Amino acid sequence: MLIDYWRFALLNPRFLGFGFLLAFLSSAGQTYFIGVFGADIQAEFALDAGSWGRIYMFGTLASALLINWSGALIDRIDLRLFVALALLGLSAACLMMGSVTSPIVLIFAIFLLRHFGQGLCSHAGITSMARYHDVDRGKAIALAAIGFAFGEAILPVAGLYAATVLGWRDTFQVVALVVLTSILPVLWLLKGHSRRHRLHIDTLAERAAGDNAVMDYTRRGMLSEQHFYLILPAMIAPSMIGTALFFFPAEIASAKNWSSLWLTGNYWLYSLVSVVTTIYSGILIDRFGARRVVPLFLLPLALALAVINLSDHPYMVWPYMLLMGISSGLYFTGLSALWPELYGPKHLGAIKSLTNAIMVFASALGPALVGSLLQQGMSFTAISLLLAAFCLMATALLAYALRTPSN
Repeated sequence: MLIDYWRFALLNPRFLGFGFLLAFLSSAGQTYFIGVFGADIQAEFALDAGSWGRIYMFGTLASALLINWSGALIDRIDLRLFVALALLGLSAACLMMGSVTSPIVLIFAIFLLRHFGQGLCSHAGITSMARYHDVDRGKAIALAAIGFAFGEAILPVAGLYAATVLGWRDTFQVVALVVLTSILPVLWLLKGHSRRHRLHIDTLAERAAGDNAVMDYTRRGMLSEQHFYLILPAMIAPSMIGTALFFFPAEIASAKNWSSLWLTGNYWLYSLVSVVTTIYSGILIDRFGARRVVPLFLLPLALALAVINLSDHPYMVWPYMLLMGISSGLYFTGLSALWPELYGPKHLGAIKSLTNAIMVFASALGPALVGSLLQQGMSFTAISLLLAAFCLMATALLAYALRTPSN
């Protein structure tokens, strides 16, 4: 099985490297990186958990509103221009984050980080893999998505260390410089993209003229299709829950009587399992299709939320991270491959910009919801079991949607 990945990677090293690098660079706007500075930011601006969660929500919601428009531009402008603008925006966002002076400015900085990092960089990398690879779509998405896992494994601990040496503000300034200097290497990895795009357009035309033409949904057409709304709860669950869990590492560690460094220091296990699961799920998707692989991806997350409550022993963090990683690996590859299977690749940029907007909205809701519940005195145990129940409900709706015919 792995030899197929090796051959595929050797045939497409630059383009796959482009997807991987964009996924990795998006970490500057991902919750698993921003969240590690939460305690320092709260202390500097005298914010409690609920207030910090709401600030994060407001910035992320603004990102969700804008990405529905900005993400669709990937269907209409050259990919190289789209990516260069996204990385310039992310670098500027890091500079602003390092120089915020008030909670109001902090909201705007979070908005820019989330929009250009979690939003447009992730969108460009994964949408490109799904669009320009048909037969090997699962493998392409999986290899690019490993960039997320590398970011999750390396950057939270690196961020904590840098914050102790440089301070959280200077850490973001350094990240801004790193993102800025990455633009030329990323564009170099896209060398030859004009030919790739012409082949893609020719393939779409041939498919549309063929006897077995598949319907390409527009964004409006997708929204008129009832199955989309059955899939919706499963689509938002990982963003809502995962973001909340990564956003409050200090609170989770406190509830379990662990140190924050012990919890974040074990993100490597989550990332390792996520990589392995991502790789094998890509093979399964290419062989059986996303419809058959996706339906159970939330069950490990539900189990992780239950398992962490079995004991306060420090080593309970390992099964928790392992199960979270399995769910994450299936999610990254499975949902990205599902959209072109269900709705076709022609309008994939517009469709994924909408689904990304919804998931960004969910990622805004998660920290605000959990922060508010913590502020009201609800225990972490009760919160985690409530979220596990939501995963089970979403799984039932997803399985039903993918096993019944579309309109």
